[in-house]
Amino acid sequence: MSLDLPPVRGKLIRDEALAPFTWLRVGGPADAVFLPSDEGDLSEFLAALDPAVPVLTIGVGSNLLVRDGGVEGVVIRLGRGFNTVEILDATSLRAGAAVPDAILARRAADAGITGLEFYAGIPGTVGGAVIMNAGCYGSETMQVIRSARVMDRQGQVHDISGEGFGYSYRHSALQDAGLIVLDGVFEGAAEAPEAIHDRMTQITARRETTQPIRDKTGGSTFKNPPGHSSWKLVDQAGWRGKLHGGAMFSPLHANFLINTGEATAADLEDLGEQVRADVMSQTGILLEWEIKRIGRR
Repeated sequence: MSLDLPPVRGKLIRDEALAPFTWLRVGGPADAVFLPSDEGDLSEFLAALDPAVPVLTIGVGSNLLVRDGGVEGVVIRLGRGFNTVEILDATSLRAGAAVPDAILARRAADAGITGLEFYAGIPGTVGGAVIMNAGCYGSETMQVIRSARVMDRQGQVHDISGEGFGYSYRHSALQDAGLIVLDGVFEGAAEAPEAIHDRMTQITARRETTQPIRDKTGGSTFKNPPGHSSWKLVDQAGWRGKLHGGAMFSPLHANFLINTGEATAADLEDLGEQVRADVMSQTGILLEWEIKRIGRR
């Protein structure tokens, strides 16, 4: 697709392969990838961009499956200009959208702010966490987010708080509106840094022993249905460790889809769909994808 794109101060790359931008390491190219230098660069670009051009924002691609046919339009990836952390007071801090969740947890712990430790177990960035209400081990973003600044498709900035997030399980109203998270203010409680770091160490150790974090994976593949664990349903359906092309569900954690090294995006998505069909046939439960699948097949 030939695009007429406005000038930028950051980096704008046409026909750019997206596989290196994702943890699963699969997928075709985007028509263009835009790496804005800062908030102003992003705003000016969006304001000048033809409204008919599709726009998609990604983080580190930890829960993203890009299909083999690539992605139409512009893929925006926020980087260095969006990765600052500012301690606001004894119980709150502001973090840019590109800040890794684990860094958010660490900076909060260093400042003696408890309540954000669970982010040490989430392999994504602040932007993604705010957009999808990321969580683990019984905690969710909706419990600790106080406000956020977001940008719309026209490059205008808005403040969001309270019910404006429209949060539910792994979902927010921000997704539906196509808004880009710029930064968020998170609030916890005051506690000794040593105690917080101890809990983070436990979370990290638990993750390392129960999840295939060194494989090419997209994290949790399916959302947990009400009253059920997705990994148990995948396991009971007989798909733990079973190969499908170059794809399989991890022998260590049956809800983690893995690229064993030779998988295509089609291998991964087809395996996921086969598992969903089998679980539905055996239990009547329809698993819902948590990994975001984008692009042309």
